[in-house]
Amino acid sequence: MTSTTAPAIEASGLVKEFRGPGGTVRAVDGLDLTIRPGEVVAFLGPNGAGKTTTIDMVLGLAAPTSGTVRVFGKEPGRAIADGQVAAVMQTGGLLRDITVGETVELTAALFGRTGPATPFLERAGIADLAHRKVAKCSGGQQQRLRFAMALVSEPDLLLLDEPTTGMDVEGRREFWAAIRNDAAAGRTVVFATHYLEEADAYADRIVLVSHGRVVADGSAAQVKALASGRTLSAELDDAEAAARAAGQVRALPGVDSVDVRATRLLVRTADSDTVARHLLTATRAHDLSITSDNLEDAFVALTSDRTTTTAPTTLEGATR
Repeated sequence: MTSTTAPAIEASGLVKEFRGPGGTVRAVDGLDLTIRPGEVVAFLGPNGAGKTTTIDMVLGLAAPTSGTVRVFGKEPGRAIADGQVAAVMQTGGLLRDITVGETVELTAALFGRTGPATPFLERAGIADLAHRKVAKCSGGQQQRLRFAMALVSEPDLLLLDEPTTGMDVEGRREFWAAIRNDAAAGRTVVFATHYLEEADAYADRIVLVSHGRVVADGSAAQVKALASGRTLSAELDDAEAAARAAGQVRALPGVDSVDVRATRLLVRTADSDTVARHLLTATRAHDLSITSDNLEDAFVALTSDRTTTTAPTTLEGATR
């Protein structure tokens, strides 16, 4: 890996528009983002949020309509030509009729490298599959093979698209242990995933995008704090009492939603203390519990269409 002080990724006012018969679609809308060397960053957002388009511009596969993107201070194409960037995509890119070891050796030859494939296969956890044909590998094993291929150039920046799709629980754990080891050695890792628990567990930083803009950027704890929601659950004596309490709670400040399930009340609120105090003093509620938002709750809250596009993007004041 190359020693560098330049940001791994630096996007400023990044815009990408697509023109078609139905008009112009702005997939990325003034996105600003700086990722430092050595960070492990989860790049998250709902379908159509602009994640893939942004990654395409970082990889030099698409040109911005306006704004700039630099990779280690260079044009993306130059950084890729210099072997500083590698990507692990979810599908494609494999020759089914050669072996796992031959695949990695072929990839190494494209970079002018010689030597055995074993070190890269070991780092990807598939050294025992070296003589197996790619066609005989499971989906998770093929993902690990793509990871081994990406390691051949010893890239400074590794981009991962749904990297653990098809892996079992043990395979996912081993994969992320390898990623964290690489990051500890200075490699920058940016990954997109639908497994939000992986983002919560393994990312140093989470970047949430919606409608082509960054809507939250910080640690998992900071992003969850920004959503600042809790779910309060309480039991009432009967369905009529639960319905009556629900009507009262809906009028309280900070209440987002109220759901009645038989005799149980479920309240989504930003002010759980006020709701709990009301239920315990003004009703016959009992068995009351309060749970904090998880990352999935924060994801939905911060990327929903109801969320303003001017939501804070820095979380310096959020509670860790």
